Amino acid sequence: MAKIKKGDLVQVMTGATEARGGYRGKQGHVLAVNKETNKVIVEGVNIVTKHIKAGQSEKGDRTGGIQTAEAPIHISNVALVDPASKGPTKVGYKVETDKDGKTTKVRVAKKTGKEL
Repeated sequence: MAKIKKGDLVQVMTGATEARGGYRGKQGHVLAVNKETNKVIVEGVNIVTKHIKAGQSEKGDRTGGIQTAEAPIHISNVALVDPASKGPTKVGYKVETDKDGKTTKVRVAKKTGKEL
């Protein structure tokens, strides 16, 4: 079960530092989560260049060129950012019950206890 969801603010925990051309320490929002491969796409992280060949497509002519896009990284290499301390934190769960008796499971930051 993935504790990270689309739209969460995460921080990259592994790899080279930004000073050495890497992404460690950089924060960004999650654009997509692939639960089968346990990979996430983070905004502004792991940028790759694709060379697109010019040609025909169903919509008409396609112009060639170089495009940049985010590539997926493994979910274990990112950590959720605590909203209170603005730093990486582990995730726990808390079960809350409403006055109607309905139970909901809520993600909680282990550092500060704030809801995520």
